[in-house]
Amino acid sequence: MLSILIPTYNYDVTQLVTQLHNQLIKSNIVFEIIAYDDGSVSKHHNNNNSLNNLKGVIYKKLPKNVGLSENRNCLAKAASFKYLLFIDGDSLLPNPNFINQYLTNIQESTTIIYGGRIHPEKVSANRRLRHKYGILREDMTALNRQKNKYKCLLFNNTLIQKELFNTITFDKIIVQYGHEDTLFAYKTSKLNIPVVHIENPVLHGDVDLSKVFYSKTKKSIENLNLIYQKKIIDPNFITFLKIFTRIKKARLNYILSITYQLFHPIMKFISTSKHPSLFVFNFFRLTYFCHINLKHKNA
Repeated sequence: MLSILIPTYNYDVTQLVTQLHNQLIKSNIVFEIIAYDDGSVSKHHNNNNSLNNLKGVIYKKLPKNVGLSENRNCLAKAASFKYLLFIDGDSLLPNPNFINQYLTNIQESTTIIYGGRIHPEKVSANRRLRHKYGILREDMTALNRQKNKYKCLLFNNTLIQKELFNTITFDKIIVQYGHEDTLFAYKTSKLNIPVVHIENPVLHGDVDLSKVFYSKTKKSIENLNLIYQKKIIDPNFITFLKIFTRIKKARLNYILSITYQLFHPIMKFISTSKHPSLFVFNFFRLTYFCHINLKHKNA
């Protein structure tokens, strides 16, 4: 009945899989858990390989790195059942009835259900940027997420019909980190697919170091620029692009590009400090987008 799909990279997923397996056994349903490592050279493979001893669990390492989007596509192809539940490998389950909560919400007409994500109350000082961003931007109640059901759709904790997933799939154009979920959500909105948000979050168990998250964000912005340049998404779907469009129309993007070049070291220092400023971090995101957008235009 249920295929749980876990994309991971260089991470020990034994705790997550064990939690899921125990809950699934108690629920008395037919299930499988499939976890694919995206071709990492990892010290965690021995631990993760032991998961193959659990009934209904498959763990394997992909022969090469294909990126998160294609890893998720590969997992979906390998799945056997009608419903797919995608959970990121760095997640933990704060709810002992996590699986039953999904099972209770599956109806005849169910297409997509998103359970949400929460972050731990405290992290070390060198992880505060990702933590602060996550709490303020991602940790939303189901009621608030439902108000913008497509824009708030992530795939770190999402149940979807396999047939529907195969109709949409993740775009292979997105290889590096960032905005693969945005593009999937946009395609979903264009098809007017019903999305239900429920209160069943996973806990973000591995909050990135601030410097790592800063670096990942640059890659994410580069992905967004790629999506924008190829015109495969309506800028009005993303608030960030709506703001950029207005800036570009006023020709302020040139000034912001220069601002990035002059002040990037300062913005990075403040954003990754023990007391990060989200205002500065978001300003960095905007100036960097203006900068690479102009570089692409002049290339």
